[in-house]
Amino acid sequence: MAEKKPIVLQRADPCAYLHTDGYYYFTGSVPGYQTIEVRRAKQLDQLQDCERVTVWHAHADGPLSELIWAPEIHYINGKWYIYFAASDDAEVRDAKHHHRMFVIECDHESPMTADWQEKGQIVTDQDSFSLDATVFEYQSQLYYLWAQLGPTVPGNSNLYLAKMANPWTLTGKEMLLSLPEFDWEKIGFSVNEGPAVLFGQDKIFITYSASATDEHYAVGLLWADLGSDLLDGYSWHKSEQPVFKSSQKNHLFGPGHNSFTTTADGKQNVIVYHARPYDNAGIEGDPLDNPDRHAYAQTFSWDQKGFPDFGEPGDN
Repeated sequence: MAEKKPIVLQRADPCAYLHTDGYYYFTGSVPGYQTIEVRRAKQLDQLQDCERVTVWHAHADGPLSELIWAPEIHYINGKWYIYFAASDDAEVRDAKHHHRMFVIECDHESPMTADWQEKGQIVTDQDSFSLDATVFEYQSQLYYLWAQLGPTVPGNSNLYLAKMANPWTLTGKEMLLSLPEFDWEKIGFSVNEGPAVLFGQDKIFITYSASATDEHYAVGLLWADLGSDLLDGYSWHKSEQPVFKSSQKNHLFGPGHNSFTTTADGKQNVIVYHARPYDNAGIEGDPLDNPDRHAYAQTFSWDQKGFPDFGEPGDN
């Protein structure tokens, strides 16, 4: 089998959005973690060599100065938004001064410009380590879905869900949606992070990533029936096993922090994810300091019960 080719090299936490203009807009964590870059192309496999713009730079100091992670691009009510996480200066970084979530806005027709405005921090009930936000609309209501450290919950991060008053402000109650509970979610670190939303025929699905960012990193699945109250914890169900994990057969390891899009003709669903083409045996130090998590994309099908069947990384 031929080796799976990345759609973008060295871009972890990939987000690909197919807009009405026929372009895929792509964001991901840029090595060095000091900038946010937007790319666009008419095909996913053209994103490596395509038009690109650096739309935002980290500040010289303060809470927006370090470790710019996991930017996600969204188009909401005629404007562009990028949600991302940023950290404070290394000199003061600890459990209190660490990653928080922020958003920038662009009101141009195209996001391929440096003219973006900072809308500030996404403020949550608990002021703690938080990152990996995504947004989605359900029953004409905008929702915010993110990962955050719960000081009273053992582990590194859990998933939370809340309604939004506007694209930069939460409103109402915040619900603890999922926490690391199964063994496969707690290898190296106890983590639920990197959520992404997928609508099926009669269900809403949320994928998320768990464990340390090495070959043990894998994707889990939550779901609720369409029409249910998403802020009622009893609406949600959780798979006890990962639904997308390292493939020894295809030499892709630690898949995760995915997004969803479709083929250009809209006929097939596509999962866009990062992975390494090797395991961590040869990596010295923190795997996060190694930039070789590349962005990959592949189509997937649905099983007879209406659940996504992602197969293995590299299957197509």
